[in-house]
Amino acid sequence: MTFDYDLFVIGGGSGGVRAARIASSQYGAKVALAEEYRMGGTCVIRGCVPKKLMVFASSFPGEVADAQAYGWDAQIGALDWQAFHTRLRAELTRLEGAYRGNLERAGVTIHDSRATVTGPHEVRLADGREVTARHILIATGGRPVVPEKWRDAGCMTSNEVFEMPALPKSILIVGGGYIASEFACILNGLGVETTQFYRGAQILRGFDEEARGHIAGEMVANGVDLRLGTDILEMERRDGQTWVKPTTGAAATYDAVMFATGRRPNSDDLGLEALGLKLGPNGAIPVDRYSQTAIPSIFAVGDVTDRANLTPVAIREGHAFADTVFGGKPTFFDHGLIPTAIFTQPEFGTIGLSEEAARDQGPVDVYCAAFRPMRTAFIGRDKRTMMKLIVCRQTDKVLGCHIVADHAGEMIQLAAVAIAMGASKADFDRTLAVHPTMAEELVTMRTATRSYGE
Repeated sequence: MTFDYDLFVIGGGSGGVRAARIASSQYGAKVALAEEYRMGGTCVIRGCVPKKLMVFASSFPGEVADAQAYGWDAQIGALDWQAFHTRLRAELTRLEGAYRGNLERAGVTIHDSRATVTGPHEVRLADGREVTARHILIATGGRPVVPEKWRDAGCMTSNEVFEMPALPKSILIVGGGYIASEFACILNGLGVETTQFYRGAQILRGFDEEARGHIAGEMVANGVDLRLGTDILEMERRDGQTWVKPTTGAAATYDAVMFATGRRPNSDDLGLEALGLKLGPNGAIPVDRYSQTAIPSIFAVGDVTDRANLTPVAIREGHAFADTVFGGKPTFFDHGLIPTAIFTQPEFGTIGLSEEAARDQGPVDVYCAAFRPMRTAFIGRDKRTMMKLIVCRQTDKVLGCHIVADHAGEMIQLAAVAIAMGASKADFDRTLAVHPTMAEELVTMRTATRSYGE
């Protein structure tokens, strides 16, 4: 059978773009890609990139206050949100153009259209055109969801927060994951009176408990009104604001409400179920380790598979797909050891097992230090940093590393190289400390704080 394309990619985010580029430019495949919104996907347009720029913007008031304490005649006025937002949108447009340009230079045919799957090798575009492809890759990402009860309450999600015409004076953020916690810190840093509700006992569920508690404490110290064990009981619009009655405490009104209570794969109405492909309970597309679905010609990568919803993971999955299918080199991405950073204030960098997960697997030693870093201790700030290593007692291998500190994301990237190579605690111990730095604590902790198992 003759096909119009060797590969048709649905979705122009990081994973789909990487797969398309590698298949076309490195392996000579004839490739097309369809994107119905903006090239770049969640990360570039409404995720990692604009969020990190907002993190930068929100950090300046604290830095100026520190500068004053150091003796500088430094002042900071109000944020010109319009100026920042105009520059932000321009940067996202530039990045979108770069993504598009890279695809075009790689020889990929771009369809600015929604696409659905009508057969194992057939795709229909929104204008009714039908094309065929030897292989189809679904890379449509995910989206934030609002609990059904509150979907008509006029609340924001992480999609809309980047499009605010003005900064609200007050905001309620509902959720306790990394997106909710990051935006609580961002908006608090930008001068917004910020309240965060989370119905659980502690934010950042699934991460190391000690690190979670440390971050929560620092957030509260920085001014976030964090309310744990709290959910919304009633909510309604009143005079341009949102009145909220919580399950605990008194009712209050907020200029804005943002939900960050979970995300769902964008698999709706793609035509996959009509082909007999059964989706996961949350809409995830089931795939094997090579990203292949139960339909041999159809693959999926990135957040739509709900494996590990991180941009670098989607990129590696997309690249591995191209190597496997078009390069003749069976390759898969190992999801077992993924470093990541959460851009709260302070940041959280983490790789490997939490203390709780590690102690369930066998005897472990925990090395942990919490201390006031030199930069802020000098000016009397009570800000504290945490460094933590989880070590297997039987093999001396470092099973996990957790850092709560300014620039933890930068530090964990370097620590991840050693841990991915199988570094032992002895390897850390014999590494010379770089002094004076915060990170030197990682190689100077000699006595275990806690031990578990025989």
